Amino acid sequence: MRAAAHACVDGARAGVWWFNSILGGQDYQRYVDHLRRNHPGCEIPTEREYWRQRHADADRNPTNRCC
Repeated sequence: MRAAAHACVDGARAGVWWFNSILGGQDYQRYVDHLRRNHPGCEIPTEREYWRQRHADADRNPTNRCC
């Protein structure tokens, strides 16, 4: 019984991770890590500024969108 519950929890965590990665949930944190590692003097935008810029870039260059 315990093994089945553990498997269900693991499956749920995997599903949440997958869904989060599809929606780009970790993109901001990866961008911040990149800036800190490769551009230490660069100002780090807020998460709101990051997403605003990302959507503006996608609107200017819609090559990777389906619609």
